[in-house]
Amino acid sequence: MSSRRLITASERSKLDPFVVATGDASPRDQRDLMERPFFSLAKTRRTAPILYEAGDVRVEVYAVPEHGIATIWDADVLIWAASQIVEAENLGFKTSRFLRFTPYQLLTSIGRQTGARDYKLLKGALARLQSTVIRTTIRNGEHWRRHQFSWINEWEECTTRDGRVEGMEFVLPDWFYRGVIDRSLVLAIDPAYFRLTGGIERWLYRVARKHAGRQPKGWLFDIAHLHEKSGSLVRVSDFALQIRRIGARQPLPGYHLRIEWQGRRELLRILPAHLSTVPVDGAVDGVGTSHANGIGISDAALSGLRTHEPQLTLWPETAIPGLNLESNSESNSCSWPARSADKRTTPATPTSQQPGRQPSLPFGRTPGGKR
Repeated sequence: MSSRRLITASERSKLDPFVVATGDASPRDQRDLMERPFFSLAKTRRTAPILYEAGDVRVEVYAVPEHGIATIWDADVLIWAASQIVEAENLGFKTSRFLRFTPYQLLTSIGRQTGARDYKLLKGALARLQSTVIRTTIRNGEHWRRHQFSWINEWEECTTRDGRVEGMEFVLPDWFYRGVIDRSLVLAIDPAYFRLTGGIERWLYRVARKHAGRQPKGWLFDIAHLHEKSGSLVRVSDFALQIRRIGARQPLPGYHLRIEWQGRRELLRILPAHLSTVPVDGAVDGVGTSHANGIGISDAALSGLRTHEPQLTLWPETAIPGLNLESNSESNSCSWPARSADKRTTPATPTSQQPGRQPSLPFGRTPGGKR
């Protein structure tokens, strides 16, 4: 009897594509990713796993030695995807875990350049996002369970016969997608976040946005607790030194850092300053600690979160599908701690699409086909 080869169909064949064509999209981050150590904070390759546990929440992150754990700069891809999904749903469009886009759209939206090196770095980020394995009990529902996934299920370049890259596709995991379409699990972030170059300061901004919000007294953290929460491999003493240096520079957009002492115990107070994001939260009584125990160097100037009307020639069906009537517009649950600094976000007011110049894709190719 001859052996038969089992062929597994691509997940994309079972999903309707979401073609990114929404115009400007304010950057938004997923709460669970802001609060727990899901990413490497180092620019060098990290293969040591991240193991974190606090109460009934457990996070495990594992790397493939060839690529290492996805970095906090790689996470910009997920922030961009979340921003596009939320904006499209705010405008009444149907979305999907299966995204189609131009690399130009993604790179310019997160403040990167669009040279050949940047496209190469983007592909490296996608490889790390796909190869990183996450196991977590977050959002485990009524019964305890552990969910395992990668940040990207699969991805693909779309090229012409002569090798020119005209577009990309990737499929997000269901765990991440559900955390985005539930508006209570998403927060607006300052676009200046993408200009932060240090891994710890990027992580610290996300912690500040998640916990301090706009509370007048901010949020107070024990430095040792912050170290554990970050998943960093450096010693606590070195971590504390880095926090002091960041506090001296005050690079976090919208927040002021202040070192305080209680006896020999070193603390960090995060205070809100002038924020550019739309208010989405209210004050919380008291100050405490939380319940939780790259694409390369991000130094490019922010060029705006804007896509353009022309779409990809490889995808003739570029129109976004009809109204997303079956999408859940309300919160399914509130899985963050009761003392969290922010309440449920509200859908943003639809923004009008602003036409921009024709995007130039790598190797001189420009997209065609109207939306």
